[in-house]
Amino acid sequence: MRDIINALILGVVEGLTEFLPISSTGHLILAADLLGATGERWTVFNLVIQTGAMLAVVWEYRARFFRVDTKLYANLIVAFIPAAVLGLLFGDFIKTYLFHAVPVAIAFIVGAFVIFWVEGRNAQVRVESTQHMTWLDALKVGFAQCFALIPGTSRSGATIIGGMLLGLSRKAATEFSFFLAVPTLVAAGAYDLLKHRALFSAEHLAPLAVGLVVSFASAFIVIRWLIRYVATHDFRWFAWYRIVFGVVVLATAYFGWIDWAAPK
Repeated sequence: MRDIINALILGVVEGLTEFLPISSTGHLILAADLLGATGERWTVFNLVIQTGAMLAVVWEYRARFFRVDTKLYANLIVAFIPAAVLGLLFGDFIKTYLFHAVPVAIAFIVGAFVIFWVEGRNAQVRVESTQHMTWLDALKVGFAQCFALIPGTSRSGATIIGGMLLGLSRKAATEFSFFLAVPTLVAAGAYDLLKHRALFSAEHLAPLAVGLVVSFASAFIVIRWLIRYVATHDFRWFAWYRIVFGVVVLATAYFGWIDWAAPK
């Protein structure tokens, strides 16, 4: 029952944070520490339930995904490659040394200042819609996504803010970030589950199912909300949230108010 409750909470955290520029991985690491859901199996669980959030994107944009849109598919493949290569090369190192509260909090704060910087530039928009993106635009967003390998940076934040910096409109950058989540999250979750399948048995299927379903439902709500939000707002409020959250985590770690799990 404790595993089910932990899965429920982590599924909500994943779904609510995956597509906002506030780092779902960072929130999951911190939430797992607080719940005591630590260890390699829970690390893999947190990656696998991202697939639920990805399915919310597929459902919301099913008309676009399920028609033959070769340009979109090609752009997603191109954008996916940089982070996939770096993830394979440095994934174990990152999980060993950066999946911890203090590095996450620092990345939260640094990412906030990047958001402020990009929002203050008023960069000229070259690409109004994802349908107008070239393969080179997609590749550049793919390189921006590489920064999200650092937990606390935010995959959606790196791709949305990076896309805006590269000339995509706010709407185009947000939608392409949604689309790019599909191959990225499926590949990451499937790779880790296959690599660590020995950690899971039949008794772990129920928590996995709960995490997937809850992350799907909460992510679907966030996607609908964010599409409306970006039409009239910028991302500065998320930057302020990142700073406050990061400072709180650093303070609790420094003063010993919370016993965050040590690096593995």
